[in-house]
Amino acid sequence: MTVEHLLAPVSGLLMPITDVSDPVFSQKMMGDGFGIEPSSNQIIAPVSGRIIMLADTKHAIGIKTDSGLELLIHLGIDTVELKGAPFEIDTAMDMAVKAGDAIGSMDLDAIHAAGKKTTVIVAITNTTDKLDHIDVNTGEVAAGDEAAVATLKEATASVSTAPDANVSEEDANEYAKTARLVLKEVGGQQNVNSLIHCITRLRFYLKDDHVPNDDEVREIPGVIDVARAGGQYQVVIGQTVGDVYDEAIKQLGPGYANAEGTAQAIADTTDEDLDQSLWGKTKRGASALIGTITGSMMPVVGLLAASGMLKGILTLIVMIWGNDVTKSQTYLLINAMGDATFYFLPVLVGFTAAQKLGANPAIVAVIGAFLIYPSLTDIVASGKFTGTILGMGINSNFAGIPVHIPQYTYSIFPMIFAAWMASKIEPWIKKWMPVMLRMIFSPLVEIFLVGLTVLLIVGPVITLISTGLSNALQALLNLSLPLSGLVIGGLYQVLVIFGLHWAVVPIIAQQLSVAGGHSVLNGIVSVTMIAQGAGALAVWVKTRNNANLKGLSISAAISAFVGITEPAMYGVNLKYGRVFITSSIGAAIGGLLNGLLGVDMYGFTGSLIGFPSFASASNPNNLLYFWIVSIVTLVAAFTITYFFGYNEANDGVAKANAPKKRHLGDKK
Repeated sequence: MTVEHLLAPVSGLLMPITDVSDPVFSQKMMGDGFGIEPSSNQIIAPVSGRIIMLADTKHAIGIKTDSGLELLIHLGIDTVELKGAPFEIDTAMDMAVKAGDAIGSMDLDAIHAAGKKTTVIVAITNTTDKLDHIDVNTGEVAAGDEAAVATLKEATASVSTAPDANVSEEDANEYAKTARLVLKEVGGQQNVNSLIHCITRLRFYLKDDHVPNDDEVREIPGVIDVARAGGQYQVVIGQTVGDVYDEAIKQLGPGYANAEGTAQAIADTTDEDLDQSLWGKTKRGASALIGTITGSMMPVVGLLAASGMLKGILTLIVMIWGNDVTKSQTYLLINAMGDATFYFLPVLVGFTAAQKLGANPAIVAVIGAFLIYPSLTDIVASGKFTGTILGMGINSNFAGIPVHIPQYTYSIFPMIFAAWMASKIEPWIKKWMPVMLRMIFSPLVEIFLVGLTVLLIVGPVITLISTGLSNALQALLNLSLPLSGLVIGGLYQVLVIFGLHWAVVPIIAQQLSVAGGHSVLNGIVSVTMIAQGAGALAVWVKTRNNANLKGLSISAAISAFVGITEPAMYGVNLKYGRVFITSSIGAAIGGLLNGLLGVDMYGFTGSLIGFPSFASASNPNNLLYFWIVSIVTLVAAFTITYFFGYNEANDGVAKANAPKKRHLGDKK
């Protein structure tokens, strides 16, 4: 195999790239490589090759070797904000350099004074295509010493990634189609210096910005508009800009990406893109939170839908063959398959949320496992309390301090908080912990701090809020059932998002626990499941051009109708925000009717598949009323969503797939 010997670009302490205090690099998003805590100012070329990139802010240099390896030399962390002041570059674009040549310098004192890290990072940006593995020589090095040996993959047939590559339109996904057409119109790979994006736009740095025809670019499916500003050619995509950007970088090659530039562009998005009013900022905050929640949930939505359908099938089997079937080993094994995704949801969400927020996925997943560890769930299940604090039952102690441990199984929001906290703690740990200790002690500190924060603070806070909500709900139920149905029906699934629905569970459990127990409240909750399914069903009916969304929405609707709303909520309704709102309005209408008719529920299984829970010999009309409420809810949520909740024309993916309109003069 071919190898490349990489020299240390600066003197200092060399570390694996996984120990760099920046998740973009430490998680190898920019490729494999290494980092150095520098002790000298001079920067030398780590390899022989050609300069392919020089950042305007002088903090990054790209070199491509004759073997095709592309290296990014990144000077400091977050130093793009310094706008080039501490750096001098002694080379130029397309210039040939030899390993060991001086190519620049950095003022370490100025960088420290600005509160930034001086770490020099060498990342192989085409790791996936070229690198087999890299061996890094950790420890103290002098500039010019061998820092690492990169072993390249065996030569394979070259696959073109240029925008005009012969890729079938039918085989490419929707975002790739938009990206390919945009790249072609801006002049292809040979006319692009680099590409970043903000919250709505692709932002190209072009060699010749006269190449693109603005009108032609505007006509590309998936493109909303174009603009020219700040030396950039900006293509307005909308909410799916991140997906189109990812596909564009795949086609251009990783050397054209600029993670810091993108982060800065998002942070600096102008008033033209953002409403700076209090309402605008509130909407962006809510949108960011919903985006984090849905982004964290999307990788597991398919699992949730499949598990929901499996549990629905088991429910039908029990209806047909009776409760005795639940005692068979076959039933128990299949039921375990259906329950596993939900039981271990904190582990799964911890992993995916960490990936989205830039934390270590394995560590956050372990924190999720800690929260559902059997001994902790046994404490909750025992129901034993030694007292109360602020209305919360004290069921354990930590270092002699009485604490309340809540139920974390099925929880989502605490794990998203854990991932966020971990993403903040990891860089802090790396600032003060010696490199040689990080492999073992960094995870230890992180698990301890984040795990205890979630267990002892976040969980009890949620429980405290839930307790207050529970009291308010009980008072509302005592005041008026129709009003309760309207309010709870409209807001219940909002409570689910933040784990506050546990406020409802004790009331329902208490109502059903007595002999002949029944619960109108549980009937209202059942209505909300039907409404979320109806919203997803409306999206399925209305979607024509987005095959992925069409498949997801129908499976999510079915899952909601068998009592599992997570796929509909996180996979469809929340992602297209108005769908969640219109579905909740449908639920409020159904809840109001449920309260007016006094529809009782005599079991726990809800939604359409739970109709046996509404049958009662002592209340013969109850099952009929259930079907009336269910049909009204389904029709209301479906109709409102169909007309007001989802517009395929505003979906960037659907637009990218839609037939292109013709103009006068076009060839037929």
